Amino acid sequence: MSLGKLYLVPAPLDFGCASLTPLEDVMPMGTLRVAARLQHWVCENAKTTRAYLKRVDALVPLAQSIQTLQIQELPREVHKKGDHGGNFDAKPLLAAALQGFDIGLVSEAGMPAVADPGSSVVRAAHELGLEVVVLVGPVSLLLALAASGLNGQNFAFVGYVPQAEPERGQKIRELEALALKTGQTQIFIETPYRNASLLQGLLQTLQQNTRLAVSSGMTLAEPRTVSDTVKGWRQKNKAGLVTDQPAVFAIGR
Repeated sequence: MSLGKLYLVPAPLDFGCASLTPLEDVMPMGTLRVAARLQHWVCENAKTTRAYLKRVDALVPLAQSIQTLQIQELPREVHKKGDHGGNFDAKPLLAAALQGFDIGLVSEAGMPAVADPGSSVVRAAHELGLEVVVLVGPVSLLLALAASGLNGQNFAFVGYVPQAEPERGQKIRELEALALKTGQTQIFIETPYRNASLLQGLLQTLQQNTRLAVSSGMTLAEPRTVSDTVKGWRQKNKAGLVTDQPAVFAIGR
């Protein structure tokens, strides 16, 4: 019996937003066709996954009803602490693939395992000898980087910076020093309701000639990227342009 494959299925970036982007505008039909035929899923949240598959079903009919799909959730501690450190064994979640069934891995927005949980599932698939197939879809980090005007040849995603001072300021200065010394763009994210606080911390901490870019609403109805030196941000009072939509922050030369 042949083994099943693990498909990494991107999701649209409108999770938690007031309005949804038409799925056909942001997801290739090839990706939707694969998603429509999968019977087994691993996800962050089953309810969110069913809602996404309902949207898929409106464009490409599912091979079987949503109610009969086999959907497994990653443990809650994986959501909170991440699963990139190698401490979670995801092999039991892939049992169906050992029986010949293909499995879809999906996160709530964007590409699973990139700035989202899922790397443990991909790692387990490789350890079990399963083929891993990445499908095409939106990745907010790369969309933001392309729109920023910062160095796209040398960049790093560093996840979240600390929320509280003085740890946050210290981390921002460390990332800035690395960016200015090496030219490597530093990319990070924050929970949307903390966008304003993080932005204020950046404008207070960064040197005036450091370039700061903030992208929000990527692939949504009104995407926005603001990119300027810190001096420009301050003089032109651009902080009010950053909303509580999901955002990507980047600093560099």
